[in-house]
Amino acid sequence: MSDRTPARPSPALTLWEQRTEVPLFAASLLFLLGYAVRVLAPHDAEPWHDLALTLVAATWLLFVADYAVRIRLSGLGHRFVRVRWLDTIVLLLPLLRPLRLVKVYTAVQKRHGEPRLSLYARVMSYAGMTALLLGFSAALAVYHQEHDAPGASIRTFGDSVWWACATLTTVGYGDAVPVTPWGRVVAAGLMACGLALLGAVTGSFSSWLIQVFRREDDTEPPARG
Repeated sequence: MSDRTPARPSPALTLWEQRTEVPLFAASLLFLLGYAVRVLAPHDAEPWHDLALTLVAATWLLFVADYAVRIRLSGLGHRFVRVRWLDTIVLLLPLLRPLRLVKVYTAVQKRHGEPRLSLYARVMSYAGMTALLLGFSAALAVYHQEHDAPGASIRTFGDSVWWACATLTTVGYGDAVPVTPWGRVVAAGLMACGLALLGAVTGSFSSWLIQVFRREDDTEPPARG
């Protein structure tokens, strides 16, 4: 097969993903919980720091094992890294696993048959959940990098949450901004995700309104002369 030919998922990989997406999403929430404890708990809060580190390490090793199985079942070999680039990114940056929510939803729907929500409701629900989880993850990451940095304006986790809300909604008040290199990297990623999610929600809501108005126009009786 040529490298330019789109690779179709193998049946074995598709079945594996259907069975593991929901458990892995639960594991990603545990990873986020462990990371939150590591970042927010006081330095002398033992044994919570050690337990949180164990939880983070265990869940990340689970993600590594899943990634290895996906490579094996896909039959793509080294091309898996390029073809399935999102899988690679969320392995290296587990805090981005909320971006896989759409695959989690797809896996659940394949178990239950027809979707229970309309297309517009699904897009808005996915965007809302993704924004919530990504915003919380970004707030943790930025607080971790910023709160002890010289000249930082983000000193508390509340400041970080406020910054994440302003960034996701593309408001950008400028009262709280990252000053460290890694904090700015997180900020740039959150800006891109915020624009994409906001565009998806706005476009879906506008399409839904047009559909509603068009349906009302079709059912409205013609005016009498």
